[in-house]
Amino acid sequence: MAVVALCSITTLYSCSTDLESLNGPSTGTFPANANEAQMGLYGAYQNISKLDAASTPIWHVMDNITDIGYARPGTNYTSPITSAVATDNTLANKPWQIHYQTIARCHTVLDNLDRIKSFMTEEAYKQLDAELRFIRAYCYSQLIELYGAVPLLKHSVDLSSASVPQTPKAETEQFLLDELSAIAENLPVSQAGFGNVRASRVAAYMLKARVALYAKKYTDAAAAANQAITLSSGIHDLTAFNSSINFAGKDHTAGEPELSNIFGHTGFKTSKEWIWVAEYNQAIPGNTHNQQYYSASRLGKGVCYWGPTQDLINTFQCKDGLPITTSPLYDAAKPFENRDPRLDMYCARPHARYAGYQFEPATSFSTVKNYWPVINGQATTPSNVTNTDATNAYRSFSGYLWRKPIDLADFATTSVSGVSDLNVGIFRFAELLLIYAEAKIEANELDNSVYEAINRVRRRALMPDLPSGLTQSQLRTALRYERKVELANDGLRWYDLRRWGIANKVMNGYIYLNRDAKAWTKAVLTGFDDSYTPIYNRAEAIKYFTSQEVIYDDNKDGLWPIPKSEMDANKLLKQNHGY
Repeated sequence: MAVVALCSITTLYSCSTDLESLNGPSTGTFPANANEAQMGLYGAYQNISKLDAASTPIWHVMDNITDIGYARPGTNYTSPITSAVATDNTLANKPWQIHYQTIARCHTVLDNLDRIKSFMTEEAYKQLDAELRFIRAYCYSQLIELYGAVPLLKHSVDLSSASVPQTPKAETEQFLLDELSAIAENLPVSQAGFGNVRASRVAAYMLKARVALYAKKYTDAAAAANQAITLSSGIHDLTAFNSSINFAGKDHTAGEPELSNIFGHTGFKTSKEWIWVAEYNQAIPGNTHNQQYYSASRLGKGVCYWGPTQDLINTFQCKDGLPITTSPLYDAAKPFENRDPRLDMYCARPHARYAGYQFEPATSFSTVKNYWPVINGQATTPSNVTNTDATNAYRSFSGYLWRKPIDLADFATTSVSGVSDLNVGIFRFAELLLIYAEAKIEANELDNSVYEAINRVRRRALMPDLPSGLTQSQLRTALRYERKVELANDGLRWYDLRRWGIANKVMNGYIYLNRDAKAWTKAVLTGFDDSYTPIYNRAEAIKYFTSQEVIYDDNKDGLWPIPKSEMDANKLLKQNHGY
């Protein structure tokens, strides 16, 4: 049903109803009936999937302009980490454009929804209204975090009144909290029948919890998250890693860690972890992406555009729950053994199998193993191939790659012109648990439910429970570790650094990379700070690692610039400081 509706809405909107920024056409007679209103709803959902950069959905881009991920050097991705973003930066401009287009699509239906109310059941009318307002709320929740004060439009704005002043961020936050409270009970508890593409009651309470958490309204955030968790009973839960977790910490000969049952095509169909997702479909023109091509290794038909940093790799604890600087399990000569399994489940590192190949960025490996003959049943042993992951000028710039957006099922179609319709998760149950735990910690309500929320995430990764009796500060550090590693490459780190007030510390100085896959000694680290950021002995670290200087200006880099084109069109807008 969802696919048919989306195909219909694509046809409908291909005529003239793409809405530019703050400007919207006259809504005329649309929607004339419930079917048109439903198509308008699907059009709003579909528009969210246009959020991308380098043909990669933006949720898998944002962490690569922080301390945990690194992009191929270039203006759009190096400037955000060197305090050099300009008003014409494509990455910084696109969310403004797409979110306001999506809001305008919502208003096209919402402004005239009353005219068809008598032709719908009350339940159907309320749900349609609630879903449109949920989408609008999500868009505003992103806009205020990226740009601060933005115009809060509650209805369509035509060309004659396109100049709209900005609304203070706190006022928009309260509007969103009130909106989500008003609509949540009008949504079905679950929308699993639509592949979790459509908003549910759980999603509404989770969005409310996230908005409240970011607004530092911790009691409200905990209550909303608890409501979402309670409603999730029997519907949403963590999905256990598949048996490939047994390959974590081992080399390529053992097998390939992979995430298809959660983050792959199968996972988006069957995993209970997903609460809300962005849907992609090759049957719909323009509703695809090419993230596997941009993410994968050279041998894996990719271009290594994104990858984890050495800082993230060093962050993963040992299996005993201790940092690598203190754990007796850590061996610098075998740095990937006895580690939190999420290192290998979420990241590809030297000596592992990745996209069907032995992954070795070091030039000492002139050839590597190709396991595809074995995978395809054509041979019982792997073949040898030239190691382009070590020789190509555009091999991984960090020395590591992401596993999360990769699905081996897409390997056959991955190429320069290849496309994928792998869905992308926006809300998942693991984040919901961590939202709840953080809100309770910051409210200093340190009961057993806090430990249980964090430990559920750790147990799924086969990591030990937190020790009992931790202080608020210790629990905060534990929570920040979990968000950093569990939500890696989910696109949330950029926001976390700013709302925690640590971006000026974490993003000033250097982030470390290991493009040549050099071995290193334990002396490169002196410890971790209270946000679980590694502290380096730079004199020692630069013997082994390359580094990228990063700059964060407190007076500028907490927000992105309002696009120049918007400043030209709307004379009431005031540019963010520093641009």
